[in-house]
Amino acid sequence: MHEMNQTHLCNTTKIYVVNGQLPGPTIDITDGDTVVVHVVNRLPHGLTIHWHGIRQMRSCWSDGAGFVTECPIPPGGEHMYRFNVTGQVGTLWWHAHVTCLRATVAGAFIIRPKGGRYPFPTPAKDVPIIIGEWWELDLVELDRRMHDGNFDDNPLSATING
Repeated sequence: MHEMNQTHLCNTTKIYVVNGQLPGPTIDITDGDTVVVHVVNRLPHGLTIHWHGIRQMRSCWSDGAGFVTECPIPPGGEHMYRFNVTGQVGTLWWHAHVTCLRATVAGAFIIRPKGGRYPFPTPAKDVPIIIGEWWELDLVELDRRMHDGNFDDNPLSATING
């Protein structure tokens, strides 16, 4: 994870990304797989990664809920997430879970069925769509304002797949 500048709507904003990608990389697995993700935090802010919608069966310490199931990964720190995904099929998402970094540190999490047999009609095609927000403010400043009780800021626009 690192910082970079990106321009949208004639506005250059500092954003935070994984592997230089917005949205972040898609995790594509099969039901029953063990997921192993090595996070290296090159940001000047602590964060965790939350696996939104993934049932953490006997792995709640990998849920990524900052200050709930784990402490944030400090700047320059590393953390290895390791958990099994069993009995789940569908498209979910992962995102940063400390501060407003989830606006740009996020990606799709696809769980395919074993043997290719879906519990619903087999899709003709997979097209993950990640809906987000484009902020003029630095996301860390946005978070600070919200902690101070200022909820007057609004995103400049919505985004689809970055």
